[in-house]
Amino acid sequence: MHSRHMSIVIPDTTADAVYAFAADPDNLPQWAAGLASGVRRVGDTLVVDSPMGEVTVRFEPTNRYGILDHDVTLPDGTVVANPLRVLAHPEGAEVIFTVRQRDMTDEQFEADCAAVERDLAALAAAVTV
Repeated sequence: MHSRHMSIVIPDTTADAVYAFAADPDNLPQWAAGLASGVRRVGDTLVVDSPMGEVTVRFEPTNRYGILDHDVTLPDGTVVANPLRVLAHPEGAEVIFTVRQRDMTDEQFEADCAAVERDLAALAAAVTV
């Protein structure tokens, strides 16, 4: 299984500001295309209408380390762990998302990486508006 660390530096902001924005479930539709609509809360779990159908998302509890790891439970019950970090960077903040190939073909993995790259760019644009 291959992994790829995707990152973006968001200048002129702080890691705390980016973390606060990204951690707010109400902001997911602004930057996470895979979790783009119909976000509703059921306790600590988010239920989201996604391109794959209804999925559930559970984020790590709010913390001071910038950890936004989250598990996505797909419609078939598969749980996908998604490591996501927001770090201080000399120019602002850096967001790092680890994409794992799992059972995807190489083409699907590249498409997934491209989607994450678009989401990170959308996050940067949303935070800097």
